[in-house]
Amino acid sequence: QVQLVESGVGLVQAGGSLSLSCVVFGRTFSNYNMGWFRQAPGKEREFVAVVSFSGGSTYYGDSVKGRFTISRDNAKNTVYLQMNSLKPEDTAVYYCAAGRRWGVTATTYDAWGQGTQVTVSS
Repeated sequence: QVQLVESGVGLVQAGGSLSLSCVVFGRTFSNYNMGWFRQAPGKEREFVAVVSFSGGSTYYGDSVKGRFTISRDNAKNTVYLQMNSLKPEDTAVYYCAAGRRWGVTATTYDAWGQGTQVTVSS
C-alpha cells in the first residue's frame, strides 16, 4: 500500500508562483508514474501534469502548459509541481496521484493524496 502526503497550501496573487510537493511512503517510488490533478468547486477533477518513473518524460494539460512544471526526486520519494504565472482560474484543490500506468485520466492512477488548497486572488 502506498501513501501520498502533499504540502504547499497557499494563497497567492495572480501572476505569482507557488510550489507543491508530494511525498510517497510505503512502496518503491520509482515504480510509479506520478500525476497532479486539481478540482475546483462544482467542477470535475482535471488533469494537470504527469511525470514518468525516471522523470524523463512529462506531459501537461493545455490549461497549464508553459506555466507549470512537474518534476521528481526519486532519492527523496517526492514529486513537485512548480506553478508560475498563476491565474484566479487555477484556484482548486490539488491532488497528487501514483500509478503504474501512464495516463491523463483519474482512473489511471492507483493511489491519491488528501489534496491541498491553492487559492489565487485577482
